[in-house]
Amino acid sequence: MQIVRGLAAVDPGTCVVLTIGVFDGVHRGHLQLIEQVRQRARALDCVSAVITFDPHPRAVLTAGSATPYLTTLDEKIVLLDKAGVDLLIILTFTREMADTPAATFMQLICDYLSIQELMVGPDFALGSQREGTLPLLEQVGEQLGFDVRSVMPLLMDGRLVSSTRIRETLAQGDVREAARLLGRPYTLYGKVVLGAQRGRTLGFPTANLARNDEGVALGRGQVLPADGVYATYALLGDERLPSVSNVGVRPSFDNGERLVEAHILDFDRDIYGEVLGIEFIERLRDEKRYESINQLVAQIQQDVIQARPLLVGS
Repeated sequence: MQIVRGLAAVDPGTCVVLTIGVFDGVHRGHLQLIEQVRQRARALDCVSAVITFDPHPRAVLTAGSATPYLTTLDEKIVLLDKAGVDLLIILTFTREMADTPAATFMQLICDYLSIQELMVGPDFALGSQREGTLPLLEQVGEQLGFDVRSVMPLLMDGRLVSSTRIRETLAQGDVREAARLLGRPYTLYGKVVLGAQRGRTLGFPTANLARNDEGVALGRGQVLPADGVYATYALLGDERLPSVSNVGVRPSFDNGERLVEAHILDFDRDIYGEVLGIEFIERLRDEKRYESINQLVAQIQQDVIQARPLLVGS
């Protein structure tokens, strides 16, 4: 996959079948759309192209509020590459871009790309005040020489698969359902940092993931699943290691800031400073306060016993 930042970096006149969107999560609905873009590109002997935005438009349009991401830009790039996209164009989203009329925005794209078809969902809209709905884009396409195709969205259980639905699912702690909608387990990445070392003294050392500078989850403000204990895999380089992870404030100790920490099963290596992924497989229980350390240790032992069979073959 060729990755470029800005339209000026594109080879002039590249023939494309194009789709445009944030694609946060690169979930199964996104993948269905992208696969149809790829098929049309092959049929028309063109390049399959995706235009996406960084930062997330909501981070610009609702300045000052934390925008929960399902995927960082780096993860999105990896996932779109795996989906078989030929060309990924990353545009810096600004207030000026948000105020650009849809026709002007599409003209700008056509100054650099030879669009054969634009493929989007039926509720797609872009441009100032989201004026660029399908009827308007079809008119613009007639003027600029490209066709607009509406792709039916993916429904599961009669409901639209969307980034919003996945965020809501994660907020409920249902990571198994989130994985079904995403087409893969929900994963967080962070650098392993020194914690309070309580887990080690209890016999269950944990890898603590660093928070970002703004203190809003991990990565660049990713969504955290609901507080609780989860059967997980820890992704370390090429290794996928069974683990039990806690999301929350550690009520048996300090009720501190929300953190993610993973106890990697049958593992005893120093990984401070390394990047670790936490792949959420199944929720085990709520986070709760225990009256004694012995009760907490007994519960963690039970968590490990419960997690092991869930992680075999998953």
